[in-house]
Amino acid sequence: MKILPTSIPGPLLIEPRVFGDDRGFFFEAWSAAEFAVSGLDVSFVQDNHSRSQKGVLRGLHFQNPKSQGKLVRVVSGAVYDVAVDIRRSSPYFGKWIGVELSAENKRLLWVPKGFAHGFLTLEDQTDFLYKCDAAYSADNEHTLAWDDPSIGIDWPLQGAQPLLSNKDRSGKTLAEIEAFA
Repeated sequence: MKILPTSIPGPLLIEPRVFGDDRGFFFEAWSAAEFAVSGLDVSFVQDNHSRSQKGVLRGLHFQNPKSQGKLVRVVSGAVYDVAVDIRRSSPYFGKWIGVELSAENKRLLWVPKGFAHGFLTLEDQTDFLYKCDAAYSADNEHTLAWDDPSIGIDWPLQGAQPLLSNKDRSGKTLAEIEAFA
């Protein structure tokens, strides 16, 4: 397993070692020992699974307080996955990273606490799985506007409008959210 830094300290791109033959493939999607080698001592308390059609944009979500770290991956289809640094004390505050995660490339992304997270599905029937290191708390969930011009995420929409939930349609700008200290 290769654990690679991204352009913003915190999020990590994980490329598992895939063993394949004419029967299929096998890989470790999570290894506490491998993460520990990279300085991450993470215990997960919740597994989530969403399925979406092409063009669905979910996010940018975060919890504050009771923040969550998330290990995300795609098992069917593909997404453009985004993490935005919302730690006011960070020199990267308001900066974002975006990576393609797919069933084909088998990559995972670690999104630590202090980041808003979201994704755009690139294919129909995309199954997105994520492990969380803290429980979901509806009272502490917030949505950062996916299209906040002060952040300027370059979503690969190809001229289309994303399919959004009411919650995601009414996200707040970076200036409006209760960011982390």
